[in-house]
Amino acid sequence: MKSVTMLLQGLLVFCFLLFPICNPVIGAEAEFPFGLLLVGPANDHGWSQAHFEAAKVIEKTMPGTKMIYIDKVNPADRPGITIPVLVDDLVSKGAKLIIANSDDMKDGIREASMMHPGIKFIHVSGDDALTGKADDNLSNLMGRMEYGKMMAGFTAAMSTKTGKIAYLGPLINAETRRLTAAAYLGARYAWTEVLKKPVSELSYKVSWIGFWFNIPGVTSDPTLVTNSFFDSGYDVVISGIDTTEALVVAGQKKKEGKAVWALPYDYQGACESAPEACLGVPYFNWIPTYKQLISDAMAGTWKQQFIWAGPDWSDINNPETSSIGFKQGDGMDDKTRQALTTFQKALASGKLNLFSGPLNFQDGTAFLQKGENASDEQVWNLPQLLEGMSGASK
Repeated sequence: MKSVTMLLQGLLVFCFLLFPICNPVIGAEAEFPFGLLLVGPANDHGWSQAHFEAAKVIEKTMPGTKMIYIDKVNPADRPGITIPVLVDDLVSKGAKLIIANSDDMKDGIREASMMHPGIKFIHVSGDDALTGKADDNLSNLMGRMEYGKMMAGFTAAMSTKTGKIAYLGPLINAETRRLTAAAYLGARYAWTEVLKKPVSELSYKVSWIGFWFNIPGVTSDPTLVTNSFFDSGYDVVISGIDTTEALVVAGQKKKEGKAVWALPYDYQGACESAPEACLGVPYFNWIPTYKQLISDAMAGTWKQQFIWAGPDWSDINNPETSSIGFKQGDGMDDKTRQALTTFQKALASGKLNLFSGPLNFQDGTAFLQKGENASDEQVWNLPQLLEGMSGASK
């Protein structure tokens, strides 16, 4: 009889450990698994790592949450695999909310959200919630990186010795046009209003590689493109791609004694690749908005939203409150630091709006008349680069 009792106790322990439903206390602990689809590697030192690390913070600070992630979600790394198939996998593993972190996932995540009406979806950088193309279980999220890019452009113009600034772009769409245009406007402001130099002496060139990061045989090689910039007399490169090739090349040139710099993108720690050549990095902080949307889903208060989250101007590097930050780099001199602080205060006050007329498009047609400020919709859907920028708009 004693051996039977011990056997039953052993079975109960085994059940409790492997199957929480056996234990009413354990079973009462609500778990909220959430899925994360990353376009690049989770350790890319850029766009995908910023999302991954924010999700890890959510997992640690929001009781009950658990992250399930799939990275390298792109046609090169996962040929033939569709977003709905990956979503099915995450749902089968218990995900109650799924975040898709790339504009390239727009069609797939829309389809998946319609297939899973009981699951909540966050698409980063899309606008289906704004245009009405998605069901109520899909919200859109993006940061107002236009401010970060303005700071990057401002810093670049304050730092260049040749007056030649290059922008390493990914692919061409409305998002990437408006971000490089914002960098140009920041550079033009520093050049003409702070340094008091004629705009005709400022060169701003954009080269697009064809995707968010290098895919050998498919995209242009960002290392080669960056080397070409520096070899052509451009001494500051602003990166718009997910990874750090521009800064790595700048660091190599620095070690050769060249006076060149770069500004990486997306991830707060990106300057670590070559700190001596880094002027600074505009970066996304997804923690506040992830926390907001996941909390709503957990509490049953979810509603479809289009969120375009800006910086907390009282402290743009506050991880709890600011969706956009700018970390100054070791390569930035004191004069630029002081000027940048003044520039940030002007942006924060609302008195300085760089998307203000007169502004023309690249083809010479009018974008904004004198005294006219661009609406959010005009900035979001920017159809061309601006006059004064060289590079493809389409």
